[in-house]
Amino acid sequence: MFDMEKIKNLYEKLRKNIALAVIGRDEAVKFLTAALICGGHAVITDVPGTGKTLLTKSLASSLSLSFSRIQFTPDLMPSDVTGIRYFNMKTQEFEFLPGPVFANIVMADEINRATPKTQAGMLECMAEHQVTVDGELHRLDEPFMVIATQNPIESSGVYELPEAQLDRFLVSVSTGLPGRAETVDILRRYDKRSEAPVLSAVASADDVLSARAELDGVYVSDVLYEYVADVCAATRHADGVELGASPRAAQALLSVSKCVAAMRGGDHLLPDDVKECAPVVLSHRLVMSAAYSMRRGSAKEAVLSALSRTPAPTEDPSAYKLK
Repeated sequence: MFDMEKIKNLYEKLRKNIALAVIGRDEAVKFLTAALICGGHAVITDVPGTGKTLLTKSLASSLSLSFSRIQFTPDLMPSDVTGIRYFNMKTQEFEFLPGPVFANIVMADEINRATPKTQAGMLECMAEHQVTVDGELHRLDEPFMVIATQNPIESSGVYELPEAQLDRFLVSVSTGLPGRAETVDILRRYDKRSEAPVLSAVASADDVLSARAELDGVYVSDVLYEYVADVCAATRHADGVELGASPRAAQALLSVSKCVAAMRGGDHLLPDDVKECAPVVLSHRLVMSAAYSMRRGSAKEAVLSALSRTPAPTEDPSAYKLK
């Protein structure tokens, strides 16, 4: 028997703990947690000063998992990330020195500042959860998650992430600028201190892996398989889209939607879960034409357009439950 409460409880514990340090980022926390449970990676795209680093560090602190932070720069080499083989004079043998990617949660800060060669070095880590150095394969411990940050405005010294690497990110979230009330709360909380509070861990690796095992228990009706496929197909015909959502994108959308359904306590998928997740899962995977790519948010608009043009099968929630 599957227990959806494991997923819901893990999410609630992380959400409440992270809120002690981060104000008003519930949606970002939801999808970062979903990516972690699904075994995927996340990219946080927003302007400086909006709490990207604080959010990532708060998630890591809330979990009793190993954590490393890599500051990506143009002179960073792939071996600086993955590790090197060196000759140990004492043992007179070559040994492997693991790089910072050997952690459960890896923060790739300003990942778009690294050269394509270094970005490619991250691709195997993210896709295969392994590192190959001098022909020798090294497995990464589970759970393994990369949380990358990037600034969408700056263009000096920045290398655009290739589509192949963007596709490896399960979700793309934005912290966004806080509202007036949230800004006042931030000022009040950090007025007399510059550092965020030290958070205690509220979950372990076993909790994450146990929650991940419950995802198969979320029932998906045949009409919702068709709905996910139709939404992804609709993105390929949206204005300004040169390359729409792929079959892998459809699989990602289904996986995250099932996790979000379980996080609200459900044991079956609903169209609303798919609608909620589609912009976060699909937007960064679309390739927009030159005329549209210069406009921020055009990919998200294309996904929302696809959703509006794809009718949900029925409004009756009982139609999606296991008979």
